[in-house]
Amino acid sequence: MVNPEIQGKRYPRTPAYQVGREKVREFARAVFASKESLDLDYAISLGHKDLVVPPTFPVVIQEQSLKLVLDDPESQIDFSRVVHGDQRFKFERPIVAGDVLTSELSVASVKSLGGNHMVSFRNRNL
Repeated sequence: MVNPEIQGKRYPRTPAYQVGREKVREFARAVFASKESLDLDYAISLGHKDLVVPPTFPVVIQEQSLKLVLDDPESQIDFSRVVHGDQRFKFERPIVAGDVLTSELSVASVKSLGGNHMVSFRNRNL
């Protein structure tokens, strides 16, 4: 069961997270990312100021804000029953090592579908 009244609810901004080079490299190796995420000299030669994070790296900071909603008793979300459906990232510029990120999560919608609930979140990494 999910409390439909959480639709529109905004959660507090997460603490600052500094993107570290070794975290970028660890993540890059795990997802078989391109050389610009592993080789600093190569990233700089492409015009970046540091290692470029792989496109799915923001999930690291998003996980912190998702924890806020899952730990919220008002949400009534049982994580053991969650099925991940879709996720998209929109970038204004590449994220690079050294950037400091925070995240704000809001509940975009709560829909009932065949006795189940579908919850959509909007998460802004800043």
